[in-house]
Amino acid sequence: MDALTVSELCLRVKSVLRAEPGLQDIWVEGEVSNARPAASGHWYWTIKDAAGSFKCVMWKAVALGQMTLPADGMAFRFHGKVTLYERGGDIQLDVDFVEPAGQGDLWQAFERLRRQLEAEGLFDEARKRPIPPYPMRIGVVTSPQAAALRDVAQTIQRRWPCATVLVAPTRVQGAEAPAEIVAALSAIARAAVDVVLVVRGGGSIEDLWAFNDEAVARAIAACPVPTVSGVGHETDFTIADFVADLRMPTPTAAAERVTPDAADLRQAVDDLTERLARQLRWRQDAAGSGLASLTHRLALVSPARTVADRHARVDANRARLKRALAGRLTVANAHLDGHRQRLEALSPTAILRRGFAHVTRFSDGRTVRRPSDVKGGDGLRIRLADGDVRAVVQGQTRLFE
Repeated sequence: MDALTVSELCLRVKSVLRAEPGLQDIWVEGEVSNARPAASGHWYWTIKDAAGSFKCVMWKAVALGQMTLPADGMAFRFHGKVTLYERGGDIQLDVDFVEPAGQGDLWQAFERLRRQLEAEGLFDEARKRPIPPYPMRIGVVTSPQAAALRDVAQTIQRRWPCATVLVAPTRVQGAEAPAEIVAALSAIARAAVDVVLVVRGGGSIEDLWAFNDEAVARAIAACPVPTVSGVGHETDFTIADFVADLRMPTPTAAAERVTPDAADLRQAVDDLTERLARQLRWRQDAAGSGLASLTHRLALVSPARTVADRHARVDANRARLKRALAGRLTVANAHLDGHRQRLEALSPTAILRRGFAHVTRFSDGRTVRRPSDVKGGDGLRIRLADGDVRAVVQGQTRLFE
């Protein structure tokens, strides 16, 4: 018997679906998950109940005419026809009308827990703690394989390279995730960090559900260190966002919020130095003008004794002025030395002297940031505070294996 081609099989299935009237004019009710508009304007989502799920599509022209669009966790009634998407081999519901049907099970569970914790006062602004302005040890609770960790680490390195980042690894979705997140929060709190970031990237309501877990919410509320949540995208909200001391829309935004910009601090030091110099110049000019005025008035007095007295007073004033200026210059120099030392502490050379190294591939001079940037046998140039070391890669070890 001759085998069908894939295209022939798709055509047969499509013809069967079209030939069934009950599938070409059908109403379906279910809970929405992972609803999203594509760049083209078409909408895609999945509807589900306790026993099954089904993919749906709504084309841009249809979506523009709808009063209501699907939202994750909500129950809707959909009218349309069952079709086959040949390129992906997916059977899907081609929707031409949407209407609300009530709240889905996940949304109801979310609302029950939200109301319960709100009644207990876990969302009160009065219990929210301020975020430290200059954290030197930053804890991150997330998956070590997640893009969120890379984004957070890069943001902190760019803005506040003097900070130390400690990662408490955990799964961020799935049945085991809530218990692991609770354990990670407990571990990172014992590490004497200044602030804790609880982060993960975006996803469907099911993907983010670990952060709607009651145990996770209570662990965040009980954390002795100020906590910042950065879960999902800007439009995603979880229970963790409500109990954290601060909610940010994305992991990157969370990292930016807890770190000052070293470049801004350097500019502030430069501005302060210039202001101090202007004040000193102004005071010197004012003192000089005052001295000239006194000298002129003294020259107008004719009696010799008066002249001698005025000379003595001028000499005394000159001595006090010199002492005052010397004192102010000493204080100003001390301030400048302090700013200079802080700037030097932020310099790359100072970072190298603290034990860090700058590693580049010997072949092309590119900076090595992760194990995947090199392979066995690659030559490396390791720049230390006092000189360079050359090395050859023998193998790789991942940080969170």
